[in-house]
Amino acid sequence: MSANLRMEDFELNASPFIDDLIRERRTKRGFLDRPVSLDVVRDILSIAKYAPSSSNTQPWRCYVVTGNARKRLTAAAVEAFRAGPEKLEPEYPFFPQPLHDPYSTRFNTFRGQLGDAQGVHRSDKAGRMRDVERQFLFFDAPVGIIFTMDRRLEWASFICYGCFLQNIMLAARGRGLDTCPQQIWSLQYPVLRTELGIPEDQMVIAGMSLGWADNSMPENRMSLHKVQMDEFTSFIDA
Repeated sequence: MSANLRMEDFELNASPFIDDLIRERRTKRGFLDRPVSLDVVRDILSIAKYAPSSSNTQPWRCYVVTGNARKRLTAAAVEAFRAGPEKLEPEYPFFPQPLHDPYSTRFNTFRGQLGDAQGVHRSDKAGRMRDVERQFLFFDAPVGIIFTMDRRLEWASFICYGCFLQNIMLAARGRGLDTCPQQIWSLQYPVLRTELGIPEDQMVIAGMSLGWADNSMPENRMSLHKVQMDEFTSFIDA
């Protein structure tokens, strides 16, 4: 092939593989009792590092927990949750209070759909508490990842972090694995500091469950409504 070919010599065809990965990636809330090789986790993170970041600052820091470390962490997190869920506060706000439309409608629609799939009514407080506890068990996934960021950085670094997390989730899906990104782990920063030795200058951004999804669970088969492109895009011709 000639090295003198120009970009316009190529047709701008989409890659079905990449498109399918993006479309098929789903948040999974239940995993099989099936191990994941740490070599595979290393491969995933090694690919994810190519995410774009502002001036190549690369603000991410990962703590991968498996085996006995995962058991100790999840036990401590569940104990802290049961001792007083109202005492747990995130390192950064998740939503404004009150959450306004159209976001509140989307939020409530999703929560209702998830509760129906799990068989838990919004009025069933005990059932809802059990489902929150499952988050702190990494939904039984064999691998849990905790993500932190230097708290001296500004909010713009969250944009970089989102690119990194998406890379992880797509790289995992490309290997047949599934994930659940979990902001809720930011509520557990005191436990995480104790169990994982996370220094005070690191803000807990999120966690992630990684493993082989149990697709027999109804919540893992939900189909979510996505806003159509024309509803969130303006094309402006100068």
